[in-house]
Amino acid sequence: MTERVFVALGSNLGERQTQLMDAVARLGRLEGTTVLAVAPVLETPALLPPDDLTPQPDYLNTVAELRTPLEPLPLLRALKSIERDMGRLVTTRWAPRLIDLDLVLYGARTERSPELTLPHPGLSSRRFVLEPLVALWPDAVHPQTGQLLRSVQPG
Repeated sequence: MTERVFVALGSNLGERQTQLMDAVARLGRLEGTTVLAVAPVLETPALLPPDDLTPQPDYLNTVAELRTPLEPLPLLRALKSIERDMGRLVTTRWAPRLIDLDLVLYGARTERSPELTLPHPGLSSRRFVLEPLVALWPDAVHPQTGQLLRSVQPG
């Protein structure tokens, strides 16, 4: 059995567009996984903590819609493996990155563990996730609130 899932992708270092497309290709090579669609790319300023004025390059962001048999935690681990294989270094939370992959929705599942929270906690508050997701799935509903995501105004 496969599940419809959405993965947010972002890059603000190197050849950003190339990084995104490489990551999408790698997602499609995960066992039993098919990339169904990729949202239009959005350019946004880097998300920084309020007390950090260090300039960073802008991000390119998108969301990929997948069909996969992988359960949420193995899928998350596969995403982290793709990031490492593409050269992402383990750094601080707000640091620039070659590639960032976040599992934002896994069907209607909700989950909270030390390793994984579904839906992604930033789903409704981050334009760079919400806008591409709604472009792919205009009738998406937040699994916890029941709110239509296209009606959410990111923070």
